[in-house]
Amino acid sequence: MKNTLGQIHIYTGNGKGKTTAGLGLCIRALGAGLKIGLIFFDKGGNFYAERKVLDKLKKIYPKKFFYQAFGEVRMQKNKGFRFQNTPADLAQAQLGLKQALKLLNQKFDLIILDEINTTVKTGLLELKDLQNIIDAKQKNTELVLTGRYCPKKIISQADLITEMKDIKHYAMKGVSVRPGIDY
Repeated sequence: MKNTLGQIHIYTGNGKGKTTAGLGLCIRALGAGLKIGLIFFDKGGNFYAERKVLDKLKKIYPKKFFYQAFGEVRMQKNKGFRFQNTPADLAQAQLGLKQALKLLNQKFDLIILDEINTTVKTGLLELKDLQNIIDAKQKNTELVLTGRYCPKKIISQADLITEMKDIKHYAMKGVSVRPGIDY
């Protein structure tokens, strides 16, 4: 059996856990000594609890771990999410895309692009942008693309696809998003 890096992973679907799966793989890879690049798309602001730990990892492993978040603030305290795109959202998506392409041209063992699948559905990026990312992937770079609505063309190029299926969710009981569990 081959033991090489370079596969394309997709974590998609309507169920919870896509970002969590990507972060879990990030931790595992970092523990194995791999060099990781992580880009968050459309997740601006400092609401996301994992960033506190990621900031610490960045300091502990400055040569092995890089991450950056792009996007305007979409979640407002006690108001939920805002869904319409603004010019600033589009500009942030382009900055994230440029950073992702920059990472793909460097020597990373694993690159995780969180919520990039969703950017096509929401109009922040185009399908050609995702295709350019796949085309820019170096042979030995493991690439993870997370987010709902992964385009079929991208799915056809993946080596591993996990669909998170929403069977039951506590939101249906009126439980709102909670720090440390949902963000």
